[in-house]
Amino acid sequence: MIDGMPRTYRGCARFTRPNMTQADLFGQMPALLHLAGIDEAGRGPLAGPVYAAAVILDPDRPVAGLDDSKKLSAERREELALLIRERALAWCVASSSVQEIDSLNILQATMLAMRRACAGLAIKPLQALVDGNLVPKGLVCSAQAVVQGDALVPAISAASILAKTARDADCLQLHQQYPQYEFDRHKGYGTVVHLEMLRLHGPCPAHRRSFAPVREWLARAQAHDTPAPMRAVLEAYRLARG
Repeated sequence: MIDGMPRTYRGCARFTRPNMTQADLFGQMPALLHLAGIDEAGRGPLAGPVYAAAVILDPDRPVAGLDDSKKLSAERREELALLIRERALAWCVASSSVQEIDSLNILQATMLAMRRACAGLAIKPLQALVDGNLVPKGLVCSAQAVVQGDALVPAISAASILAKTARDADCLQLHQQYPQYEFDRHKGYGTVVHLEMLRLHGPCPAHRRSFAPVREWLARAQAHDTPAPMRAVLEAYRLARG
């Protein structure tokens, strides 16, 4: 997302079955309610957009093996993501850009991505279950937070998987653009390798300047005694970020 524009991807089944029922943590709910699960991926990394997904599962076409995306291997996540996109009544993946993260803060940018994902569903849900303990304001439907919902509610698990796989794919694109940071290894998280690459090369336009390691590097680079190579990196960063 180096162009700074948030992205949205969506899909839906070709038909729905209004006489079905869908089970969740709170008992039986009519499928007419179109229960959506919502989750995010990428709040903690130092670089890249934050992603969110919303999914309305089809009770007649269940996806076996759904779980918290963090508990699944990358290969299994990709397999399940394909099945979710094929079988869900509706799904949408959205993001908030690095610029939005830096201007709004990561929490509000995450809430924005969740709103975009929910609003982007081809079928409007009447109820949403959101992973965590916060519900975004301004959703298109009523909603309830579910702590550890990505491991408890299948629709949230599905959203977790779609958000995670979309963000991982974005990190692979970042690696192609900025191979010196090894985004394919750490996916933007503040690992020892990533922090060392940041120390050596300075931030790239995909880095979140509001996050402490990036912010601290930029503060040092703005000092009057900044070495010429660091000033050059800082100027390139400024031009790329506008």
